[in-house]
Amino acid sequence: MHINSLVVHHRTVIQASIDVVSRVGSASLDRPTPCAGWSLSDLLAHMTAQHRGFAAAARGQGSDLSAWQVLPLGPHPVASYTDAASDVLSAFATPSSAFDLPEFHPVSRFPAAQAISFHLIDYVVHGWDVARSLGLDYSLPPATLELALPIALSVPNDANRLTPDAPFAPALPAGDAPTPLDQILAALGRSPSWLASVA
Repeated sequence: MHINSLVVHHRTVIQASIDVVSRVGSASLDRPTPCAGWSLSDLLAHMTAQHRGFAAAARGQGSDLSAWQVLPLGPHPVASYTDAASDVLSAFATPSSAFDLPEFHPVSRFPAAQAISFHLIDYVVHGWDVARSLGLDYSLPPATLELALPIALSVPNDANRLTPDAPFAPALPAGDAPTPLDQILAALGRSPSWLASVA
């Protein structure tokens, strides 16, 4: 797919994440998420940091490890998230030809389109994570999901998914995933039926 079309779908995904994060209140930050061991506060801190890191990478500054640092949530986590999301959208509008992504090994430099696809699929899933944590519905346009599904299926389902810092758990059976979004979630180790259990 041409990078311009990829960027359009990426914007759709990030805007959907902004919309669902806007529903987060201070009382919900301790809620569990589909990300094992992470509260909603942990997830938002990660999502905000990844936006900043990818924005730096799109501007040719991805090798600066400080750009990827996960910081504690401040007093206005929704505003911080929205600012970071807006920053990455701006950076991806005119990206460098290649991104340095130091969290990836053994290769850490990727063509822009491939790097943008990494970020896109991460936020398809994380947008759903936030929605599920809050008990909300989550949807994306069919064309965006059609683009995202092969990206999800191309993520290696290997032993690296078993490491403590793995972004995705081992894939789940596709038979339990009837819709394109469900198929994406299952391919990346999420149970589409996951619901928050809050004491």
